[in-house]
Order: sequence, then C-alpha cells, then structure tokens
Amino acid sequence: MEKDKEPILIIEDVNKSFPGVKALNHVSLEVGRGIVHGIIGENGAGKSTLMKILSGVYTKDSGTVIFDGNTIEHTTPIQSLNMGLSIIYQELNLVNSMSVGENIFLGRFKELNGMKGVHRQAKELLDSIGCKINTYTLVEKLSVSEKQMVEIAKALSFRSKLIIMDE
Repeated sequence: MEKDKEPILIIEDVNKSFPGVKALNHVSLEVGRGIVHGIIGENGAGKSTLMKILSGVYTKDSGTVIFDGNTIEHTTPIQSLNMGLSIIYQELNLVNSMSVGENIFLGRFKELNGMKGVHRQAKELLDSIGCKINTYTLVEKLSVSEKQMVEIAKALSFRSKLIIMDE
C-alpha cells in the first residue's frame, strides 16, 4: 500500500488498567491521513487515557500501536512529539506572561536566530490557519479560542503529522 493511502495511526487491541479500574478494554482504531476524526464517549470512557498512551504519558498494558508505519512500544512525550504526534490537552499549555510567538517556539529561540525569527515564523504559522493574532501579544490578553489557535500553531511548528485535541 502507498504510504499516503495507509492509515497514519493504527491501534489494535490496546488495554490499560489502573488499580481497580479497566480504563481501556481491547480498543482498536484506525486514523486515516488527512481525515478529521472525532472520538466521543461519556466521562470515564477512556478517551484521555488513550491520548496519554499515544503521547507517552502512560504505557499501554498490551496491544499494538503503529504510528506512521512504525510500531511504537514505549515512548515519552518528547519522543512522541519528535515522531510527529502532537497532543493539545484541554488544559492549555501556554505561559501567560510570554508573547504568542514566544509560546509557539518556547525553547527553540536559538534555532530561529532570535526573536525576529520567532515572530516571523509564528506569524507565518498563524496566517496559514487563518489566524490574525499579533505574535507580540501577551498570551494572558487572549480569549480561550485564541489560545487554542496558538496551541494549534505550536503543534504545527513541530511539523506534526497528526494533531490530537482533547475536547
């Protein structure tokens, strides 16, 4: 099968338990490339647990996870991000006292040749998703929906192949 036609993510028979709770019970799912998917379910259904397994926060008890053609056994959040898998959690991960551009490229200023490069690249990312937020604006001044757009731009800045959003 051609790479662009195979699913970006395959989850087969994944299980995860915590003391006294079976959080995931034989979960299987395929996510197609370039397709928007929605997973719905009641609170406690395991949606966030599955996301945390994919991002490396939790380790699955059993089952198979294949991302972009590679079987993933154990990963960390940084490894997951470097593979091209970004998670945007419900609790946004932004620094309110820093600018939009600084938040998008936090920890990567040097590779963009300083603040001018940070803000130029941040503006390009925001423009690419139709967002007109000034990159010099402090995050604390943004609405929740604007903060979500910054999180999306941040995920794109890592050249993510798959972005998963929690609620």
